[in-house]
Amino acid sequence: MSQCNEILKAARQSARALVKQLELNQTDRLVMAESCTAGLASGLLAQVPGVSQWLCGSAVTYRESVKTEWLGVSATTLANYRAESMETTSEMALGVLRQTSEAKYSAAITGHLGPGAPPATDGQIFIAIAVRRDEETQIDSTHCFQLDSHERVARQYESADRVLGCLREAMAAGGND
Repeated sequence: MSQCNEILKAARQSARALVKQLELNQTDRLVMAESCTAGLASGLLAQVPGVSQWLCGSAVTYRESVKTEWLGVSATTLANYRAESMETTSEMALGVLRQTSEAKYSAAITGHLGPGAPPATDGQIFIAIAVRRDEETQIDSTHCFQLDSHERVARQYESADRVLGCLREAMAAGGND
């Protein structure tokens, strides 16, 4: 349980650091699409006072049908690459950003947290960050991580920490302007 507590502490720190980054940028807004974390990253952000100025919302799209219906993820993408893939995660990030007109940034995450994940992908997560420039949305960065923890709850917090960190890095870089 000590490992889980340390991971939770790191995830909460990432949430506070991201809010500080948002405070610096002032006008940036963000939206999230979460699958394997089931809204945990957004929930960690919501624990930081004042985040409502910047967090537009989060879509928890756990099932494939919801990824398609809510975010416009292509059924072909899901069939060809699976729900836990960079291709699906990128479409999630673009879809949620297109649905949220006031957001400049979006982050999406998918992955296999187990138990019962295929051995080759057990503990693997995918993160995509998208940015809006004028009226155009595009992928800013993509990331694939192999998680260090082995317990499901610890993996959820570790995944939330990773997606918040990737989002903070993208925002600090200005969306690769």
